[in-house]
Amino acid sequence: MKSFSFYSTTGIILSMLLCGTVVSSQNSTFNPDRKVEMIVETSPSKATESLQILKDGNKRFLSGVSTHERQDQERIKDLSKGQNPKCIIVSCSDSRVPPEIVFDQGLGDIFSIRTAGNVMSDYEEGSIEYAVEHLHTPLVVVMGHLGCGAIQALLDHAEDLDGDLEKSADHVSKIIRKLKSEEEEQEVLKTAGKNSNLAVVANVMNGVKQLRESDPILEEAYHKGEINIVGAVYHIESGEVEFLDF
Repeated sequence: MKSFSFYSTTGIILSMLLCGTVVSSQNSTFNPDRKVEMIVETSPSKATESLQILKDGNKRFLSGVSTHERQDQERIKDLSKGQNPKCIIVSCSDSRVPPEIVFDQGLGDIFSIRTAGNVMSDYEEGSIEYAVEHLHTPLVVVMGHLGCGAIQALLDHAEDLDGDLEKSADHVSKIIRKLKSEEEEQEVLKTAGKNSNLAVVANVMNGVKQLRESDPILEEAYHKGEINIVGAVYHIESGEVEFLDF
């Protein structure tokens, strides 16, 4: 039986939005005490184990009892022979959201890919494919975070994309245009307006969908059950990582 979360699926979120049963204002806040358990029913055991390791590590981080293991010279020496990361985490470049710290992991534990707004192109997908194919990493996590500057830039300049910003050649504008092109973001903008929290979730959903449908390697591996691809949101105000259920 799957657990039901605040986010659930894109359709559920948007139907809830239309019914007015979820937050729809910019000042809305998430409840850091709310726990959402993602039940992985068909993913391989290694992916399930890796997901639990991340959850346990974040609990230690939240409780102030991080172990900081595998960060010594012995670990460095071991890794000189090769790497075998537990998971791939695609997250934002924001300095406040370092995956190794918020999940209490050590050197070589996380294959980390970080971009503003956790936006992915062929280059990032290629890096993920490398880890899946050559390092046999079983779990991919797309992790956004509340208070994301890239998402806020989208909300602040969404209307400008039809004007001068659309013609801009700078790279930040390209990130904003990429975010606005996402179907999930367009739906949030249309139904909820400038709701930063929901826009963050929509962006994560888009990233998960992008990877699950990434042809040929990731899509095939996901549907064969060789890997699992999940979404998460980091609560900037508390340090909690919430895994989304969809």
